[in-house]
Amino acid sequence: MSTPSTAPARPRRAALPPLTAPALTALALTAAAVVVTAGPAEAHGDTLKVVITGERAGHVTADVTWENDGDAVEEAVAATVNAVSADGARTQGPWKLVRDPGRAAGWTTAETLPVGTWTVTVEAGFPSLGRASKEVGVPVTDPAPTASSPAPASSASPSPAARPASTVPPASTASADPAPGGTGTGWWTTAGVAGIALLGAAGGILLRRARRR
Repeated sequence: MSTPSTAPARPRRAALPPLTAPALTALALTAAAVVVTAGPAEAHGDTLKVVITGERAGHVTADVTWENDGDAVEEAVAATVNAVSADGARTQGPWKLVRDPGRAAGWTTAETLPVGTWTVTVEAGFPSLGRASKEVGVPVTDPAPTASSPAPASSASPSPAARPASTVPPASTASADPAPGGTGTGWWTTAGVAGIALLGAAGGILLRRARRR
């Protein structure tokens, strides 16, 4: 006569403790935080749009926006910048992008590219992925103008109009009678004429006396 088999007894599940009010509040806050965090991310998308706009005084400039809606990225962007010269002989970087003041979507580099043509590549890894590459030319900048030196004095003789008036009196005024007390040539001429006249008068008197004798 067979004996009936006995099934093993199943372990009884432990009853879960009832959720208290603080536990329920914490769970609700956690769920709300997840929804708020996931909302903007889903709205913006999961890809960054990187556009290299060029350079400014050698600094690489770029715009970084969300690919889905074109909004500027408010978070910090982790991106590297590398550049290779046109002949492939020189490289620059890796540098990081920093905020470009005055532009919501603008980013730039603190470092500067040397003069020349460069193939610039920007690769972003946070808050999402993004990549761009563009050829950028850095022109030669003219040096700042210096203060002009004074023009050298001209060695050419001045024009007649620019020549100072001569201080030598003309010949007509040089032969004029001198001022009283002077010793000019006019006085000597007058004295000579007077002496000749006196000699002539004396000679005439002597000639008359000789005839009378």
